[in-house]
Amino acid sequence: MRRLAVIALAALLASCRTPAPDRLDVVIRNGRVFDGSGAPGVTTDVGLRGDRIVAIGDLSDAKAERVIDARGMAVAPGFVNMLSWSTDSLIEDGSSEGEIRQGVTTQIMGEGFSMGPLTPEMKERMRREQGDVRYEIEWTTLAEYLSYLERRGITQNVASFVGATTLREHVIGLEDRDPTPEQLEKMRDLVRMEMDAGALGIGSSLIYSPATYAKTEELIALCEVAAERGGMYVSHIRSEGNGLLEAVDELIRIAREARIPAEIYHLKAAGEKNWGKLDAVIARVEAARAEGLSITADMYTYTAGATGLDASIPPWAQSGGPEKMRERFKDPATRERILDEIVTPTDEWENFYVLCGGPEKILFVEFKNEKLKPLQGKTLAEAARLREKSPPETILGLMTEDETRVGTVYFLMSEENVKREIALPWVSFGSDAASMAPRGVFLKSSAHPRAYGNFARLLGKYVRDEKVIPLEEAIRKMTSLPAGNLGLDRRGRLAKGFYADVVVFDPATIADKATFENPHQLAVGVSHVIVNGEIVLDGGRMTDVRPGRALRRARGSR
Repeated sequence: MRRLAVIALAALLASCRTPAPDRLDVVIRNGRVFDGSGAPGVTTDVGLRGDRIVAIGDLSDAKAERVIDARGMAVAPGFVNMLSWSTDSLIEDGSSEGEIRQGVTTQIMGEGFSMGPLTPEMKERMRREQGDVRYEIEWTTLAEYLSYLERRGITQNVASFVGATTLREHVIGLEDRDPTPEQLEKMRDLVRMEMDAGALGIGSSLIYSPATYAKTEELIALCEVAAERGGMYVSHIRSEGNGLLEAVDELIRIAREARIPAEIYHLKAAGEKNWGKLDAVIARVEAARAEGLSITADMYTYTAGATGLDASIPPWAQSGGPEKMRERFKDPATRERILDEIVTPTDEWENFYVLCGGPEKILFVEFKNEKLKPLQGKTLAEAARLREKSPPETILGLMTEDETRVGTVYFLMSEENVKREIALPWVSFGSDAASMAPRGVFLKSSAHPRAYGNFARLLGKYVRDEKVIPLEEAIRKMTSLPAGNLGLDRRGRLAKGFYADVVVFDPATIADKATFENPHQLAVGVSHVIVNGEIVLDGGRMTDVRPGRALRRARGSR
């Protein structure tokens, strides 16, 4: 009955002619408008002036510089990518075409590592480790980096968490040791500085070195400062596999003790023997929410994750950073210990080699060394046969020769769990990938298809084809849910006074095209994308405008 009442009210509102405002810049006419709240769509018009939405209703009498006929199309708030790794790619190409063509208008960064605050030593290490995308580091703080992107020109809005990994390296270095009281207070001072300059909160990635060396109390101390300034805590939790339940408990403890909203980044149960733990994860989160804690999660719409070969190397071997790790590879006794631990099941650390089930389920997507690029698109098992080495020996050899972590896809999750996670009302979506385009330097490497398809895949495969959730709920989970969690000022809704981030797409044709075999393929079905009132995708064609902005968390948003 309540749904019928909502539909009837929406139809009544749509039938009422809206008084024509002064001349508009853009009118989107006759589309099925989804406001982002989760309410069903209503056929009506949307009027834009400058960077704002100024009218919603019957605007047939309104005069406008530009009219977009959206008949038969869905009109929605621009989508929010809750977990982006476009830190480098936006410097190379500010168009973000791979995401724009899915309707994404805002990217959120900072999963553990952030582009500031940096020391001179950190800048030098980042320069050494750059891959296909090369650039000068013309900033020091995170806020300066975001402003740098805005000045260069980007199509999308950007915002970032300050990375707990970055804070740790800034003050402690890459070694496995606890901070002194003085070092911890310096880390907290850096949090204050970046939060006051607009950071969203603290982000951690606790399976990776040096982040994995941080104890829970260290994270609570950092989150307390972020909480004082209205921030949020997001985390690639300490385990998504054998220690999944304990890792969720840790995140909930941090949220409770630091009095901070917290989000599980890319929610999953990794490794077949852990797939059945999802029920317990959901129960823990919903119990915490019932207690009054603000616990949420996000996900990508694939059964494979992407990271590096370092996710198959024990953390103790990575203490001190990549160069010291590679030195350990050369010591015969230490090398044998590492090789043994790669293939040994354990609850002590997150071993992706074991979790995925073996070398056949490990796919290479990115090398820096030109001589190794022919291995892109091959599995570890295939590479090992070509090199006539064991898979663990091949891992150490490739990491040594490439002098990087080596971009790698691991097949870890179940399709059934992906569908269950999509249906959870407190789950939003993030690509966990860099936005790119099928041209230039991006074609030098392969990629996970989520870079081109995460959001279109949701709307095509899971909403239209498999009917996992209704269209209006999917739109809410890509718009008002993440924008509200993040505290973004007047984003994530189609409402008067909100910023004009708008996507027009065809629910009948929107689809992802990228595959693991051929990932550099653009999604289809989105006709128009508007960012801050300016059209960046016009009738399926990219324009040259770059209206994206660096966003800050709205004060008092929680």
